[in-house]
Order: sequence, then structure tokens, then C-alpha cells
Amino acid sequence: MITSAQLGGNTYHLHRLPLQQKNRSLQAWDAADEYLVDYINEHHADAKRLLILNDDFGALACAFNQLTSDSVSDSYIAIQAWQHNLKENNLNTEQLTPLTSLEPLADDYDLVIGKIPKNIGYMQHQLAQLSQSLKPGTPVVLAGKTKAIHTSTINLVERYIGPATTTLAQKKARLITATMHNKAQQSPFPKSWQLEGSDFTLVNHANVFSRDSLDIGARFFSNYLPQSKKPIRIIDLGCGNGVIGLQTLIKCPEAQVTFVDESAMAVASARQTVIENLPDELHRCEFIHNDCLSGFNAQGYDLVLCNPPFHQQNAVTDHIAWQMFNDAKKVLRPGGELRIVGNRHLDYHEKLKRLFGGSKLLGSNKKFVVLSAKKVIG
Repeated sequence: MITSAQLGGNTYHLHRLPLQQKNRSLQAWDAADEYLVDYINEHHADAKRLLILNDDFGALACAFNQLTSDSVSDSYIAIQAWQHNLKENNLNTEQLTPLTSLEPLADDYDLVIGKIPKNIGYMQHQLAQLSQSLKPGTPVVLAGKTKAIHTSTINLVERYIGPATTTLAQKKARLITATMHNKAQQSPFPKSWQLEGSDFTLVNHANVFSRDSLDIGARFFSNYLPQSKKPIRIIDLGCGNGVIGLQTLIKCPEAQVTFVDESAMAVASARQTVIENLPDELHRCEFIHNDCLSGFNAQGYDLVLCNPPFHQQNAVTDHIAWQMFNDAKKVLRPGGELRIVGNRHLDYHEKLKRLFGGSKLLGSNKKFVVLSAKKVIG
């Protein structure tokens, strides 16, 4: 969906990626973006070197294109969206340096702006990063929906940055403003914990889904993983901390396993999880930060394992699962299999029927189903 965003007195045409998504009603900017742009233009118009945090689809990158900026995101899709929307609006892409969530920050920013992430642990990690890199006196302005800004959110900013204030709400959005004052502090991430019923230790960076314990979908899926002694090629799509791929390496001792996730922190977590538990099997692994399976060779894989997410940033949507299933079909060889776990109410069997002609129920409980769909030969 392309929307015309009025930001700081200028009009930008913003597209919400991925381009192939079916839900065209999702907007690529929000009231928090508008509020933040107006506030910066009024109060910090003299800034020259900018750090942007968590710009979902490039609204902030477009609005402040005249500045030299570093922009940080954990999301592969967000980074692609910045470049796409800058080009769509005929803006200079050379002014913007994309950084993933695990890359180091510079120490010469005049101003830090950003969106408050949904994951409070990720916010804590980012604030700790700022405390280690910002010069004293550097202003920090963060925007979010009013319902997402709590006393605990403000306390977190004050813990890592310095005394903070909040603005009045506008269109259900609010700003937190602070100035760098505190001493450098370490991030509490990554964290590790032992997988129940095993000797495995799972490594979890700040923005990994269900980073404090095994999510119940993955726990159920673990009962239905493949076993094979053949030299097959397997993809763990949406790998998270790598728990599914890790167990698959044991059950399929001759397989090559590719771990793929849209989150840079997830890919790093999966890699470290394998290193911590099965270092001698690292040669059988590949770790890729990507938008689903874009760019993968067609018909090059035997099996795709997938526990699909049902949200993108702050929006609940099923288009990610649909893209995952479509991409899986493309990369599977004839006779290859897509094996998924999902909530019963999401009706994934209907999607698999449309794509593969049907699916087989491997297991179910009150909340989840595990389904297998095979690519028709010929």
C-alpha cells in the first residue's frame, strides 16, 4: 500500500514492505512519526548528524533526508523499506547509513530520535548501547503510542540516559525527551537458559521472540521434527534462537541446515546457539538474515520447517505466513515438504490447500496443529 504522508510540511509516498503482501490496508507511517518530525523541526532544527532508531518503513529517513544519518533496525524488511521509499521519493540514499541492531554506534551524533519498540528488552538493549556511545548533553527523543508509554518506559530511559519528560499526547501519540547524562552501562543481553529436558543451552539476544523461555508452539513442534540419515537440505524458516534447527541437526546427522530469519538478532542467536551446543556441526549450517526466502534457488531444498509469526512490527497480520508458504513452495524440489506449526484458529490448512493441493495433519492439541504439505511431482 502506498500512502501519502504529510511529515514536517512535506508529502512523501511511503510503501509498506514486503511488496507482495496481500493486506493493502496497512499504513507505512503513524501519528508518532508525525509528532516526532514536527517536534524535531521545531526544537532541534540545527542538528546535522542524526541517529534514527526503529524506523519501521522509512518515514523518518525520508523526513530527515537532508541530514547525515545512521539508522538502526533489527528488521531486514525495515532496512529494505528505507532504501525503497527513499528512491520512490527521489531522495538521496547516500546520506543514510543502515545499521543492524548488533552493529556498533558512532560517538558523534548531534541528536538521537526513534520509535519505542514493542519489545521492552530490546529497548533496554538499545538504551544501554546509547549510554556507551553518546556524548554528554546529546538529546534523545523517542516516540510511541500513548498506550505504549508507561512509567516503567520512562524509568528505563532515566536509568540509562538521564532525567526524562513526556510531552502532551497528540493523536494518541506521545514523546519522551531526555539528554545524555548517565555513565555507560552494559546491556543485559544476550541471555542464555537451558532447554528443558535436554543439555542444550539456548542463546537469546534482546529482540528474539520468547527470549526467556521456549514458546509453546516451538515446544509442541519439537515432537514432530523429521528424522533422516540422508544428506538432505533443510531450512529452518523464521529460526528465532535456533531451537528447531538445533534439534534437527541431531535428528538428521547428514543434513545441511539453513537458519533464516528477518531479525538480525535471531540469526545471531541461532548461530551462537549452535556454537554453544554443537560446535563440530557448524560446518553443516548456514545463517541468513533475509526477507523469508527471497533470492534462494528454486527447487534447491528438501524440507522447510516453519513456525510462522502473525505480526509485523506492531501490526497483526497473516501475510507473513502466506509469504513464507509461497517462498517455501518455490525453493522446494518436487516431492519436497513444508512442515509447519500454527495456532488451530489460523486455518493454515486452507492456505496449504490452495498452494500445495492439501496437507496432512501430523499432530494437534487444544491450541496447535502440525501440518505437512508436499510439493507435487511433475
